[in-house]
Formats: sequence, structure tokens, C-alpha cells
Amino acid sequence: MAVLTPCLALVLCVVVSFLVLRSRRQSKVVDPRGKTQADFKPWVDQDLQDDSQVPTGEDEEGKWADSNVEDDVPHVPYSPQRHPEDKMLQRSHHFYALMNQRRSVRFISPEPVPREVINNVVRTAGTAPSGAHTEPWTFVVVSDVDTKHRIRLIVEEEEEMNYRQRMGDKWVKDLAKLRTNWIKEYLDVAPYLILIFKQTYGVLPVKKTHYYNEISVSIACGILLAALQNVGLVTVTSTPLNCGPQLRLLLKRPPNEKLLMLLPVGYAAKDATVPDLTRKPLEDIMVHI
Repeated sequence: MAVLTPCLALVLCVVVSFLVLRSRRQSKVVDPRGKTQADFKPWVDQDLQDDSQVPTGEDEEGKWADSNVEDDVPHVPYSPQRHPEDKMLQRSHHFYALMNQRRSVRFISPEPVPREVINNVVRTAGTAPSGAHTEPWTFVVVSDVDTKHRIRLIVEEEEEMNYRQRMGDKWVKDLAKLRTNWIKEYLDVAPYLILIFKQTYGVLPVKKTHYYNEISVSIACGILLAALQNVGLVTVTSTPLNCGPQLRLLLKRPPNEKLLMLLPVGYAAKDATVPDLTRKPLEDIMVHI
């Protein structure tokens, strides 16, 4: 039988002590709503786990909604319009042709756009489905000239750092062929900037978990893009890296809101150009089983 050396025995003691202490700490973990780890049930779908749903720091204070006491939602009859098959085919072709014209446009006209049109496209985006119907989105529409310029300064400062330091060489080269850089003149020129924030949890009248908040808001963004295309407006999808906290403070948004996307919106400039790109054919994007 082998005999442990004093040095090896000391190492084993340290390892065992560490494991014991860690197990004790884990057994006492408590979340902001007073539940220990033992109260938690395994997740059926890992995508449901969103750390942003459990606030930290000062946000730990406050009352969380109890879903067990909420009233059932009444159901009402629903009869959507149904079209004959030939009409369905015609409408599907028409809508595809409309959306196939959609492009990311960085040359936007300063020409004014009716405010009610913007209101309606945002209303349309708000029809998107959301986890447990929490509607976890806030659309901040900016038309104030000074605020737009301050947004541009924040974005360009961070974007230059992204291009020069943060993004890898391959990323920068892939963008170079599209002639993009950190200069975002359209943030000043476009008549409207729409900043879409995801609400990681609800706050009124009490805190409430927002399930699938990022997926839900992403679906709303897709519908917003379709609504803009439908009225003849253009945009370019922008996800400003490392700008969220500064823009949230500038726009006075609460801590539970995180910036997901920024869209400059307006008419295309008369001299606008776009890269001559092609889309993947249907057989490359769809699998029929």
C-alpha cells in the first residue's frame, strides 16, 4: 500500500476543503426573490434561461409579480380572412416581390416623413408575438436634431474603436467589400432614428419576468422592417457595439432596457447606391421533409 508524502497529503487536504466549502456555498445561493437553489426546477429549454431576467445590484429591491394570482385571459372568437388558393399564390408573389426590393441603404434623404406614418409602422411592429404576451419592447423615435447628433458622436467613437481594435482582421476585410466604416453620416441626415430596446424584465406596476425577451423583440424588428418597406421608406440595420449603456443614459431609459437595434429611417437619397448583391436560392435556405 502506497504511503502519501507530506506534500501530497497537504495538497489533497486543500482540494477536499475547497470542494466542501464550494458545496456549502452553492447550497445557500438565494436569488433576488428569496428562493434558494433547491427551489429551482431544471430548465426544459435552455433558451428560456436569460440571466438578464434576474436583475442585480439596486434592481434586486422591489416586488416581483406572482403569476399564480393573475387572472385568466378570456378567449374570443377569431376568424381571419381566408383567400382562394389562386389569390393566396398571387398575394404571396406580390409580397415577396415587395420584400425582395428591400435593401440596407446608407444614403438617406433629409426630406421630412409624416410623423403618423412612423407611428403606424411602430404600431405594426407592436403586433409581434412575445413570450407570455409580455410585449418586452420600447421603440424610441428620435427626430430632435441635437439628440441625433449626440447619438452619432457616441456611435462613431465606439465604432472607430471597434474597427481599429476590437474586430478581427477577417471581420474588417469582410466589411470592406461593402464599403462600410465607422463614419455614420446618416445618423445626422435621416429624419428619424428608431432605437429598439428590449425590456429584460417588466417594472410596472410590479416587476415581471419577460420570457424570450430578445427573441420577441427581434421578431418585432423584422415586422418593423417589413412595415417600412411597405410604405416606401429605407433603413439600415445597425447594432452599435458597446454603445448601449451610453445611449440608454442619453435617452433616459430605465435599467431594465437594453439596446438591441438602431434604425435610421427616411426616404432613399436621389443618388443612393447599394452593393450589387444576390440572395441565396430557395433550395439553399429551405429544407422540405
